[in-house]
Amino acid sequence: MGFLANLKAGLIKTKNALFGSIHNMLSHFVRVDEDMLDELEEILITSDVGVETTEEIIEELRRRIKDGRLKEKEQVIGALQEIIKDMIGDGEPLRLDTKPTVVLIIGVNGAGKTTCIGKISNQLRKQGKKVVVAAADTFRAAAIDQLAVWCDRAGVELVRQSEGSDPAAVVYDAIHAAKKREADVLIIDTAGRLHNKTNLMNELSKMDRVIDRELPDACRENLLVLDATTGQNAILQAKEFSKAAKLTGLVVNKMDGSAKGGMILSVHKELGLPVKFIGVGEKIEDMQPFSGEEFAQALFED
Repeated sequence: MGFLANLKAGLIKTKNALFGSIHNMLSHFVRVDEDMLDELEEILITSDVGVETTEEIIEELRRRIKDGRLKEKEQVIGALQEIIKDMIGDGEPLRLDTKPTVVLIIGVNGAGKTTCIGKISNQLRKQGKKVVVAAADTFRAAAIDQLAVWCDRAGVELVRQSEGSDPAAVVYDAIHAAKKREADVLIIDTAGRLHNKTNLMNELSKMDRVIDRELPDACRENLLVLDATTGQNAILQAKEFSKAAKLTGLVVNKMDGSAKGGMILSVHKELGLPVKFIGVGEKIEDMQPFSGEEFAQALFED
């Protein structure tokens, strides 16, 4: 099964909540008018698309009605697909301009950081990249052990210390391991204790200093992993983490378990960050680079 088929299967809950509701709503209208737009607005907001994003979509539909591009109710689904595709864009690939490139994985505990690291590492290894992973979330022994399992599955090397070690010390060791092995990418797991923001910011700052000192010219990616099942709460998390680190992109995980996939639009709009990866399942191949066109296609096409 190709990833588009996987994506369609993974988005089935969101599609049923959004696409199904819109189809049902359209069956009660004869023409495109303000009453229809009001109903559509309510559906989009309850599907976790977000108020501001929904308003932007509705305004674009009004423009199309005014200039004659949207006349029949049968055109609404196609118009929505186009608008959403244009709104979210095509994402951006990882910038792997230096050897090694450093990829910092950030997010709250439970968002799926560990599995994301395994899946992204697997992809990079299949592209011929040599990957080293640093287990810098040292506050939970289970996190280190779980990461070891995923690194083994992906066939990449893990640098780890014991539970409670200084995360910056793990990063230091991992940088030297990456240099020694001439790795293409160093991926760093981080703690997700958002409730203790001061400690989190201090830890990230220490890691930053170590990276800047040991790899001053390295290309950097700071990816925030979000759990799609949290809906609009993901935006609050994203805003908090953006204060602690200079984020370069988003990884939206667990889309298959959520009917709130519309959050991907609002979080992209709120933060102005590209969605770099999307996860739609538990298998190691169920995470792929994000495509806005495929996302809109999976949501609105049978």
